[in-house]
Amino acid sequence: MTGKARFIFPILMSGIMAFLMTALVTYLNLGFPADFLSRWMQAFVIAWPCAACSAFLAIPLARRGTAHIVKLVGE
Repeated sequence: MTGKARFIFPILMSGIMAFLMTALVTYLNLGFPADFLSRWMQAFVIAWPCAACSAFLAIPLARRGTAHIVKLVGE
C-alpha cells in the first residue's frame, strides 16, 4: 500500500473492528439495557483511537509474519 492508502486503511479497519467488538463486549457485559447505545458509543469512542494506534503498529508486523509463514509453507 502506498500514499494516503497506508494511513486510511488502518483507520477504517480499526474503526470497523472497534465498532463490532465494543458492541459485542458491551452486550456480553451488560445485556441489552435501556442505555445500551449510550454505553456502547462511550466504549467505541475510547476504543477506536486505541485500535487505530495499534493497527499502525500491528499491520507491518502482520505483513512480515504472513510473508514469513507463506515462505515456510510455500505458495
